[in-house]
Amino acid sequence: MALRIVRLGSPRHPEEGLRIGTVRRPPRGVAKDQFAALDFYDVWFPDLAPSEELLRWAHGQALDEKHWKVFARRYQAEMKSPETRRALDLIAALSHRTNLSVGCYCADEARCHRTLLRDLLIKHGARISR
Repeated sequence: MALRIVRLGSPRHPEEGLRIGTVRRPPRGVAKDQFAALDFYDVWFPDLAPSEELLRWAHGQALDEKHWKVFARRYQAEMKSPETRRALDLIAALSHRTNLSVGCYCADEARCHRTLLRDLLIKHGARISR
């Protein structure tokens, strides 16, 4: 049993399990009943996505190293609320009992909140699959 960090819309790994979309918005131009069939996600969970404000800021920047560090710091601060910590604890606990995955649409994982989310989930005790 383990958790995978994935790019939404990418082909699923055979043992991936439930795919959770940690994104602020559903995929554009895709019917809701096709989200899972097209490998986006089974469950939409925007609670672990960056805020609208942070996304607007990030999309207005070239995410060079300096801006990425600012984004990371701001996202990590957003993930400190009691509600968010409970969500992180839940996903981390589930990773020891079942296969599941979380993800985002970004092509560049190195400049995507899912990289930061992976680190947060590890800190909360998640079992991560490589």
